[in-house]
Amino acid sequence: MRRILMILTSHKELNNTDKTTGVWLGEFTDPYYEFIDKGYEVVLASPKGGEPPLDPRSKLTENITSSNRRFDDDADAQQKFKSTFSLSEVSAADFDALFFPGGHGPMWDLATDDRCAQLIVDFYSQKKPIAAVCHGPAALVRAAELKPEILRGKKVTAFSNKEEVLVGLADNIPFKLQDRLKELGADYDASFIPFTSKVRVDGLLITGENPASAEPAAKKLIETLEKQPSKIH
Repeated sequence: MRRILMILTSHKELNNTDKTTGVWLGEFTDPYYEFIDKGYEVVLASPKGGEPPLDPRSKLTENITSSNRRFDDDADAQQKFKSTFSLSEVSAADFDALFFPGGHGPMWDLATDDRCAQLIVDFYSQKKPIAAVCHGPAALVRAAELKPEILRGKKVTAFSNKEEVLVGLADNIPFKLQDRLKELGADYDASFIPFTSKVRVDGLLITGENPASAEPAAKKLIETLEKQPSKIH
């Protein structure tokens, strides 16, 4: 059985506002059920362990997906979400692939977390696929500071500057993800129409731009995994 590690944010505060953020629900549930329905085992982890915060906007009616509704009726998945492992409890050797959902939270914790960065470096060194969607690619920032080739020259996407402005949070985040990825040498590109799906694949690195890209990114990760034997040690 393939095993996928999903790393979720533990951060909920936004800068200069009393609004909160966290995991974007659909960016977790859409990939989660793609993997589960394929017969994969999914293990959840986060910097602090336990239950990650959810971005309240991701639970609004206009943002609900069918996988959100499925999650509401899935006691097993809810229990896994409430009791994520801490990053110190997981190892790249035990998994076939790594996936980062978004929500703005990763801009604070995953972008600066040394343990998260080392896990990415380990997956990269073991030639295992790494996928991230929306603000999930923020996790690659610290990893690329440790190992620049993770991003240098790689075709990537992530939540764009234009999308930040359109959601009204451009002044509430620590940095612009699009700009930071480019500063680290990535070949960044975004969809022509904001909030439409865009996924970029560069070898074993898979990135999706926004919530609409979560399910397509998960499918690309599955395609990549199906082409190679399991590398769990």
